[in-house]
Amino acid sequence: MQVRRKENETTGSFLYRFTKKVRQSGILREAKKRRFHKRSPNRNKRKQAAMYREVKRKEVEKAKKMGLL
Repeated sequence: MQVRRKENETTGSFLYRFTKKVRQSGILREAKKRRFHKRSPNRNKRKQAAMYREVKRKEVEKAKKMGLL
């Protein structure tokens, strides 16, 4: 995207035209979306996390049965 200043155009109107173009193009919205996008963890990390959760769940169940929780 390229916006050039017209002859005898004030800075304010040029800035307004530029921001309008940026808004219409959706560039800023896309950049904001990508800014906080987290990559999904790979398969091994997901597996490890699931196994860890399962172990912790079993520990909690055992503690409940023994009256510790």
